[in-house]
Amino acid sequence: MKLDLVDVFGSGPLSGNPLGVVHGADDMTAEQMLRLTQWLGFSETTFLLPPTDPAADYRVRIFYPGGELPFAGHPTLGSCHAWLEMGSTPKRGDVIVQECGVGLVEVKRDGDRLAFRAPEFTRYGPMTEDERAEAIRLTGVDPDAVVEAVHVSNGPEWQLLRLRSDADVLAADPAPKAPLGTDIGLAGPGGEGSPVDWEIRAFFSDTVGRFREDPVTGSFNAGVALHLFRSGLALSAYRAAQGRKIGADGLIICEDDGAGSAWIGGTSTTVSSQGLLPEFA
Repeated sequence: MKLDLVDVFGSGPLSGNPLGVVHGADDMTAEQMLRLTQWLGFSETTFLLPPTDPAADYRVRIFYPGGELPFAGHPTLGSCHAWLEMGSTPKRGDVIVQECGVGLVEVKRDGDRLAFRAPEFTRYGPMTEDERAEAIRLTGVDPDAVVEAVHVSNGPEWQLLRLRSDADVLAADPAPKAPLGTDIGLAGPGGEGSPVDWEIRAFFSDTVGRFREDPVTGSFNAGVALHLFRSGLALSAYRAAQGRKIGADGLIICEDDGAGSAWIGGTSTTVSSQGLLPEFA
C-alpha cells in the first residue's frame, strides 16, 4: 500500500485542501479506513480500489472522520490525480470515470487541471423560514445581507446562503458549535477589482459538534455552480475563491458546458508519497 498527500484546489504551494489517498486498499476493512482517516485528521481520506462497473477506470471509497461519504468534490479530483500519477491509463483518453457511492462521476483533463462533472441535486429548492433563520444564526451573517437561501444537496446536505457581496461573506462570524450533519455554505459576488467572481465559505459540524470551516469544498462549489448557472446568475464560466479566512487560498474554476452540466475544476499537487505499512492500515 501507498499513501499520497495531495493538495487540491490550490492557487499556489500548500494553499488548497489537503487529502490523503491510499493506493492498493483492497484488503482494508471499512473500520481500518475510518481509523486511518481519523488519525490523519484531514476533512477526507480516500481509498483506491479496482472498479466493479466495467465503464469505470477505478473505484474510490471516501471517508471523513465521522464515516463514509457517497461523494465529495476535492477527494474526487485528488483521487483522480493520484490515480493518474501512478501511470494509470483511462479508457476514454482525457475523460476519466470514477466509481463511488453516487455511481459514476466523470473527470476531464484540461492541461494541468482536472474538473469533475457536478452530480445532479438530491435536494434543491428554497429553504423554509425556520431553516433560513437557523442558517443565518449558525453562520453569523448579517440577516440584511442574505439575498437567497436554498438547498443545493448533492450527497452532502448543503444549504446555500447567497449574500450581497464578497465582503459580507468574509465578515461572517460562525457559531462554535452546530448539530451533527450541519452543512452550510456562503457565496457572494466579488467586488470591483477582485481577482475572482465569487467568494465562498463552507462550514460543517464535526463528530463532536464543532462547527468547522473547510479550506476548499468541491461538493458545495458544485451545488453553487449548478444553481448559479441554472438561475442565470453566472454565465459560461467563473472563478471562485475559498479558504482565505483560515489561511488557505483555494481557486475553483466553474464552467457551464452548455448542455446542462457544470464542471468544477482546479489543480492538484502531490506533496508527499510514501509506503503505508499494513499494520497501520
